[in-house]
Amino acid sequence: MPENIVKPYANESGSKKEQVATMFNNIAPKYDFLNHVLSMGIDVLWRKKAVRLLKSGNPKMMLDIATGTGDFAIECLKLNPDKVIGVDISKGMVEVGIEKIKTKKLDNKIELKVADSEHLPFPDNTFDAITVGFGVRNFENLKQGLSEMLRVLKPDATVAVLEFSKPTAFPIKQLYNFYFKYILPTIGKMVSKDSSAYTYLPESVNAFPDGEKFAAILKEVGFKSASINKVSFGIATIYLAKK
Repeated sequence: MPENIVKPYANESGSKKEQVATMFNNIAPKYDFLNHVLSMGIDVLWRKKAVRLLKSGNPKMMLDIATGTGDFAIECLKLNPDKVIGVDISKGMVEVGIEKIKTKKLDNKIELKVADSEHLPFPDNTFDAITVGFGVRNFENLKQGLSEMLRVLKPDATVAVLEFSKPTAFPIKQLYNFYFKYILPTIGKMVSKDSSAYTYLPESVNAFPDGEKFAAILKEVGFKSASINKVSFGIATIYLAKK
């Protein structure tokens, strides 16, 4: 079955991958501000929980995929790893992240680089843990991206995928849909000047196979276990999958 491909700029040419990179380059200067305002800071708590769920593995070499400006990579330092590498397809986002990490004097522990998540530039069995925050739904080929994570993970190591999901309980579902459809795109357009970026967000979330469907895809590509941890009434979900 072909994947439901949703692109940021539906009426323009270019692959989803190219358009996602362009979109994040466009909004990179305002991304951190918008991200925290639009999520009302809850995204910080979600990342903290995802990192706590990786603690038992005591990871020393970590990879943060779709790292953006590096917030998840920074949170990973709570686990006291030797090194965290963050990769993102958007040069603009990585540049903002590098400056942030330098300002925080964390560049001895965190390295950010531009790379394609579906073709990771690392050898097999490199990492003790992988994190992905709000990135997998932007993959052009979801299974390819997940297979790459599996490849670069060490045996028995874990990936934590934090992604938006679709709440089902009343009234959370109705409030969530209203916010995503009307409030978020309006604020996003005003601040970022890229109207497509914040209409693409709800469209991409709606198209994403969340919950049991995503857990099934993780197992299909080769992960031996996949758990589903809903947060904030199902607005987002943390998936843990073990190689």
